[in-house]
Order: sequence, then structure tokens, then C-alpha cells
Amino acid sequence: MPSSRAEDLVAYHEWHRRTFAKAPAGLHAAWDLARDAGVLTEELPLRRTLARGPLSTAQLVDRYGIRPGPVRDLLVRYLDERRPSLDYSSLSGLASQLVGAFWADIEKHHPGISSLHLAPEAAEAWKQRVKVITREGKAPVPRENWVSVLAAVRAFHLDLAEWALEDPSWAVWAVPSPVRRSDTGGFTKVKKKARAKMHQRVRERLPRLPELVATAEQHHADQQRLLSAAEATPVGETFTHGGRHYQRVDRKHDRSRKRLHYRPTIVLAQDPATGEQLDLTRSEDEAFWAWAVIETLRHTGIRLEELLELTQLALVSYRLSDTGEIVPLLQVVPSKSNEERLLLVSPELASVLATVISRLRGDNDGIVPLVARYDPHELVTGLPLPHLFQRRVGWKRDVITTNMVYQLLNDTLARASLSDPTGQPLNYTPHDFRRIFATEAVAGGLPVHIAARVLGHASLTTTEAYVAVFQDDLIRSYRAFLDQRRAVRPAEEYREPTEDEWREFQQHFHTRKLELGDCARPYGTPCRHEHVPLTELAWAPFEVNS
Repeated sequence: MPSSRAEDLVAYHEWHRRTFAKAPAGLHAAWDLARDAGVLTEELPLRRTLARGPLSTAQLVDRYGIRPGPVRDLLVRYLDERRPSLDYSSLSGLASQLVGAFWADIEKHHPGISSLHLAPEAAEAWKQRVKVITREGKAPVPRENWVSVLAAVRAFHLDLAEWALEDPSWAVWAVPSPVRRSDTGGFTKVKKKARAKMHQRVRERLPRLPELVATAEQHHADQQRLLSAAEATPVGETFTHGGRHYQRVDRKHDRSRKRLHYRPTIVLAQDPATGEQLDLTRSEDEAFWAWAVIETLRHTGIRLEELLELTQLALVSYRLSDTGEIVPLLQVVPSKSNEERLLLVSPELASVLATVISRLRGDNDGIVPLVARYDPHELVTGLPLPHLFQRRVGWKRDVITTNMVYQLLNDTLARASLSDPTGQPLNYTPHDFRRIFATEAVAGGLPVHIAARVLGHASLTTTEAYVAVFQDDLIRSYRAFLDQRRAVRPAEEYREPTEDEWREFQQHFHTRKLELGDCARPYGTPCRHEHVPLTELAWAPFEVNS
């Protein structure tokens, strides 16, 4: 709970937003200065103090504007029962399906309804409507996850029926589900289609990954050299880099001086030919973090949320019991599966993480700064920790956001100019690196059950769905199988056939084809070889139709 002084600043911020539709200038910096001076006792910066926390279950339900009444109260109670076993993002998604896609739609088309027991025609009409998303003033669009909505509604009714056996208060709501088992039969087909699409993404992106990595490395090296050249040039003088001429300029020449007033260091340069002004400090910083993000994702296979939660404390060591060797490990905090795991740090990953830590220490008196991360899924702010993926934003430091990761990745993709076989731009998402990591690991000989532990999967089926099989791998593996099988068979069984043996082999299939009446005649017409003795079939190819 903010103190009285903090409450005054928060109230001023809200008043200014309501009155002028923007935040007051300098308030964030004033908040931080007051914290440093001990005037404020709050641990979090103003931005995190103002961040919206998770909604209550009743607020999640009421977002969809359903009528107050027994069904609304039931939905709140049901979601409250499910809440302890779900993260906030999953709970919000379930509320969207049950309240938004199901009951809000039922109320819209059947005003005054107050029972879950739907008439057959009402249930069938809803199952057709749920396949599309309709918004006021916009054309309907197909709903990709409509089968999952049906599955959630069916599970809702089955839960009510099961709970009624133990608690009679649920019994009044134990009614037949509007979704039959056969209605969700397409769920398996949808999953197979999604898996095939995912595998195709891996097949298209894995071979092009070295190009993306090289682009990130080259761009960062180029921005480093450009920044170094500018720093070595006095303000007002010109310098050349990469065949282009630049002029070093001071802050007073920056048109956005007010925005940059609190930044401690900044190197600006201007292209005399175009007048374009460049923030070289920011460009080098973004190039570095783009490289660091891509390298860490591809060497670990961790999720995006896990990447942004990495701290200096995650680097631990382990002594092998048999050899006494000390190996570095990366401790990945619980994320989607709520299961902590340890990853072996490869030399390549160790180099990347060491570079990140060195950069953070060099800009903060030899220590990694403590910053608090806001979780956009759980809508909570964590404790200040030495996060590895943090950067300076204006006068303050903050953990890199999810949107910023996508921006860095998309900028690198634009420079790489990658395209798929159809000529369309080839985009990557952070999760693509996870699937590529799994595919390379299993193809390289790592057992699937070990890959599942590395990825943090509770089921081998999930890991198998990540692993894409390449045609080359399929052929290579099958040839290895044949070679292994042949090695235990007599060598004479695999000699090359003679010409007579090969001719006899082909003639056997030709005779068999004629015997079965499959001689490429038009459908529905009699076979001209019908009732012909097999001894005469050898002359059939030389007959001429009259």
C-alpha cells in the first residue's frame, strides 16, 4: 500500500491523465529521486506502482456484460473453484470462453434465459455461431479455436455433474451438456493440423537460422565500430564509417532534447547529406540485445517468459560425483509448467551470458543492477533482482519487455531479408527457437525423454510434437536401418541380380497384372484378355485390335 506522500503523487498522476490525457512530465524522475532521498519508502518505481494488478474472479466475469443473476453467480463460483490450479492468463482465457464466447452469446440471442439447460435448437444455433467472431461494424471472421471453446463448455458441464455427487449445492446446475462428445471429435484433427503447420515452420526456418545469427552478429559489430568512431570524434567534426560521412553533434542539436534530458550518456551523429540524426548509443544498445536474445534462445530452447526472468542468481555450478569436475548450470525458474529445471551451460552460451553480465556491470560500478519485472501474464510486479535482460530506458533501468523482444527480432529479420520458398518474408517468433532447439537436439542423438526434461515438458508427447522430421533425416535413418539389418544376413543374399533374373522379375509383374485383369482398359469395358489362357498372355502385347 503506498504511503501518504506516494498516494498524493499517484493521485496527481491520475488527475493529470484525466485532465490532459497524458502523464505529467518529470513525475517518474521525481518519484525515483524521492525514493533515493528517503522521502518515499516504496521499493518499486512509479510505473510499476501504477501497473494494474490481476482482476478478481467477479471482475473477470463482469467484463463481458452478462446480466446479474444465478448463472452469473454460478460462473463466478465455478471459476473460483478452478482458480487455484490455473495461472492468471489461463484463468482469463477460460473466462473468455465460458462467459464471453458461450453465455454472453446465449443471453444476446435468448434474452431473459436463466437456465443452463438449453433447448436443442438453441444449442445447435450457438454451436454454429461460435465458429465465427462477430464485432460491431466489422465483417465476421472465422474463429480458429472454436473447437477448444466447445471443449471448455463440455468440461464445464461435466465438472458440475461430477461435483454434484460430492456437494449437493451443485446439483441444480447438473444438466445435459449442449456439447456432445461427437461435437469435439474434430479437436484431434485440429491438433494434427496445427502440429503439421508447426513442423513445416521448423523445416523452413532451421536451415536459414545461421543467416539470421550472422546478420545479428554483423550488425552489432558494425554498430560498435560506428559508436567507437563517433566517440573518438570531437563534437562538430566529421568522420567516415562504411563509406558514409557523419558529423558528431551535441545534445543541444537534438530536436527531442526534452525527451533525452535525463539520459546520462548519449552519442549523436548526423548525416550531412540527408540531415538524418542518429542516436548511436541507442542503436548499438538495441543491436547488442538483439544478438543476445537470439543467441540465448537458440542455445537454451527456453520460453520467452523464462528468458526475461533470468537473473544472475540463475547461474550455478555442480560437481560431478564420478570425476569431481565442476560444470556450470543455468537454473530456469518455474514458468508454464511450474517446474524448475537446470540446463547445462555450453561454451557458446557461457560466452553470451558472460558478455551480458560484463556489459551490465560495466555500466553500474561493477554490479548487476537490481530491477523489478512486471509480469504481463500474471499482472504482478516481482521483487528487485539482478535480471540479465535489462537495459537503460531514459533515466531508469527496466527488464526488456515482450514487445521489445519482438521488435528486436523483427528488425534483425528485416536486415537479413529472409524469405520462404514462395518468396514471402520468413518471420521468426521466440517460440520458433524452442522448436528448432528441440529438433536439433533429438536429431543430434539426444534421447526424447532427456529432451523433454531439458525443455520442461511433463509429457513426452509434447516434446515429440515439437520435433520436426526432415526428409533427409528420414532417408538417412532408414538407410542406416537397412545397413544394420544387412550386416546380420548372409552376403550372398544381397548380390546384384543377373539380367535374366531381372527380366524374369519384371515379367512376373506383367503377367500378374494381366491375370488380375488390370490392363489399363477403359472403366466398364470388358477385358480383351478375359478367358485367354495364361500361356498365350505372352503374345498379348503384339496383338492388333481389328
